Amino acid sequence: MDMDFEAEVVEWRGPAPYVFAVMPAAQAQEVADVARDLTYGWGCIPVSGRVGGTDFTTSLFPREGGYYVPIKVAVQRAEGVGVGDTVRLRLTL
Repeated sequence: MDMDFEAEVVEWRGPAPYVFAVMPAAQAQEVADVARDLTYGWGCIPVSGRVGGTDFTTSLFPREGGYYVPIKVAVQRAEGVGVGDTVRLRLTL
């Protein structure tokens, strides 16, 4: 499953050194519909992602009825991403 969307970058007291992109509701519902088949536990779902020209791997975190996408420090630095920014994400579940 491939997804492409824009999301706001937020800070959350989760595992450092990450900030998170909040997945929009429509895409979160698409993920929720198949989550049972993709999760490796605790509702986390492994994904490959791309922000700008930077590829990375991570896992979606279930949060507040949707999903947060962790943005690794290497991606933040390479793409100049910070809290409050809006980023375009391409994900493959």
